[in-house]
Amino acid sequence: MNKTNWVIVIVGVILLLGIGLVGFPLIMMRIVKQTTDQAVSPIQQANEQIKTQVSELLHPTPTIIPDPITIIKSVQSLARLETIQYTVEKVITAEAGQDFAGFLFGDRLLFVAHGVVIAGVDLSKISSNDLELKDKSLIVRLPDPEVFVATLDNSRSYVYDRKTGLLAKENANLETKARQAAEAEIVKAALDDGILALARQNAESYLTRLFNTLGYQDVIFIRSTPSPED
Repeated sequence: MNKTNWVIVIVGVILLLGIGLVGFPLIMMRIVKQTTDQAVSPIQQANEQIKTQVSELLHPTPTIIPDPITIIKSVQSLARLETIQYTVEKVITAEAGQDFAGFLFGDRLLFVAHGVVIAGVDLSKISSNDLELKDKSLIVRLPDPEVFVATLDNSRSYVYDRKTGLLAKENANLETKARQAAEAEIVKAALDDGILALARQNAESYLTRLFNTLGYQDVIFIRSTPSPED
């Protein structure tokens, strides 16, 4: 082998050694990283499980357990003609302990109430004495319209904001009182807007069509309770 060939061989060996010296640490780093990841992964998973368990302890999901025994108090037949429904939104402010040092002892909340008010006429109150046929006209004494349902929509009603004093505890009855006030205000809003007048108007329209189909073409309604205008 001549000198040239020896030089080529030596250069090749040097290059191989150089690549090996560079590549070997990279290979070892990869092995160490994989080993570290495998060792750390169970710890990370355990940490996540601990975090989840702590979160569940601090913020438990409510569990609703109905009593298996149900008592039916009464059963009543109804003949209510529901003729109109109002959907009302009302903001209620409820507060306690605001007279003195409210920032220390007070409790205050804003409750956004969504409610439903349904009104109509109770047809069970109509007797044979309330129906009279006169000159081919059917005279009907219609019961006064009334509110049948006034309730909050719990799926849409919520406490918007609540502020409790530094030294105070949340008043457990405050939200209950806000809900009660909201129901009363929702009914009042519907009454002020004339829900009963509309309920009567719709009832007369419906019953007129019903009596027409029974052969009574002229139907006259009179009030059980005379209105101030009568």
